[in-house]
Amino acid sequence: MSPARKPTKTAAPSAKEAAARSASALARIPDMDDADGLRALLRNAERLDADDVREAAFRRLAFVQTDVEAEPGSLAHDFWQTIHAFEQLMREEKGKAVRLTRVRQKITRVGEVKTLADFATATAENPAFAELIARGMSDLTGEAVILRHPDEFTEDTRAGATARLTEAGADPTAFAA
Repeated sequence: MSPARKPTKTAAPSAKEAAARSASALARIPDMDDADGLRALLRNAERLDADDVREAAFRRLAFVQTDVEAEPGSLAHDFWQTIHAFEQLMREEKGKAVRLTRVRQKITRVGEVKTLADFATATAENPAFAELIARGMSDLTGEAVILRHPDEFTEDTRAGATARLTEAGADPTAFAA
């Protein structure tokens, strides 16, 4: 009878190895279209403290889930990218898939422009907005979408979006069309 083998511990990767892994992952992300694969990459990046990989995978995930028949850069595409980013934040927080059902119902009822306008003028705190700002992803907020597509919104809505971004510490001029 042979003695039981003890599991071996693997050493943490060296800084050079970690940088090489991050570079490899960052090179693959732009071509990834699989949401589950991107979520796995997000989890691994989180576990390995690879913030650059995590951010790139998060952004790509929001992009690939935007399945509307709209051109990237259009109001509709940008808006749905924001919705998917919010839903991913909720998924991370709750540990399961979460859809913004009420927001989606409102979009069906009043449309994307009115829904976005209400984001900018809301008085209630929006945790997803705050989390995107904290992660340096203010460009994925509804307020940024408004400022990238100013002709679709009233002056009051644009002012509300500008105020919310400014109050949160983001530079609203970065999103001006």
